[in-house]
Amino acid sequence: TPFLSRCLQDLAAYKPPPRDPALVFPLSRSAAVLVALFVGRSGDIYVMLSRRAETLRTFPGDTSLPGGRYEPGDKNLEDTARREAFEEIGLPRDRHRIPLLCTLEPFPTGNHLLVTPIVVLILDPDIRPILNEPEVSALFSHPLRSFLSRTAPFDRSPLDPSDALKREYYSYRDIPWGQSLVRMHRFLTGREELGVKPVYGLTATICLHVASIGYARPPEFPMYAPSEKRLSERVAHILRNESVFIRAVEQERKDAGGRLRTRSDSQYNSDDGAKGPRSGFRTGSKL
Repeated sequence: TPFLSRCLQDLAAYKPPPRDPALVFPLSRSAAVLVALFVGRSGDIYVMLSRRAETLRTFPGDTSLPGGRYEPGDKNLEDTARREAFEEIGLPRDRHRIPLLCTLEPFPTGNHLLVTPIVVLILDPDIRPILNEPEVSALFSHPLRSFLSRTAPFDRSPLDPSDALKREYYSYRDIPWGQSLVRMHRFLTGREELGVKPVYGLTATICLHVASIGYARPPEFPMYAPSEKRLSERVAHILRNESVFIRAVEQERKDAGGRLRTRSDSQYNSDDGAKGPRSGFRTGSKL
């Protein structure tokens, strides 16, 4: 449909705000997540989400996007996200069947990482994920549009025995971040009776940002806390003031013999080879 095509075109045309060239983004404190989208039979866009295994040391059982930390063998952060998605859910590292749509600006986390979302589109309907069970216990999808809404995209029948499904589909909590607040969004998945946790925190924020870019409109609820600083301001403050990032930059500069580049270079940007399939996505593909 024209509306679907416009959404995908807006995502493909998105460019993150330019970075301050004086800021250095240490790769040792960098991570990436893959926001894998596909077009469902009804013509709506869905995002793939996973349930982390209960045996994991960090965030067990949480609903998340596939991803992880940058490793020295990765060409760039797109490569990081694709590698992690392959390791976690068996998603092929094929830029023709799964082309790049866009890269978002990095998001800071409470465990001193900068997480860059890599948005891709699954074109091949025959792709069947293979879960790495020690890391991922379940895989499911959620309508991207629903991250802009207060209304649940699933039936919340009062006959459902789960108390979780009787709560509001959308809610939020404002938490302290330095001298200001940060809004933590929360969306029910409709699978809480199966033990699946709501989409919350960074995962919810990333999905919300992707939806607002694609559908070119704000959500039905306030996106930010009253005193929340802009994302770029928070990232700049962290890089300039937090000792973990300052030490990481110093160590990388030492390892590079004093020739450390600012991270607006190719290690943060996508491969030139991804540009071909990126511009040729087919909006009629189904999964």
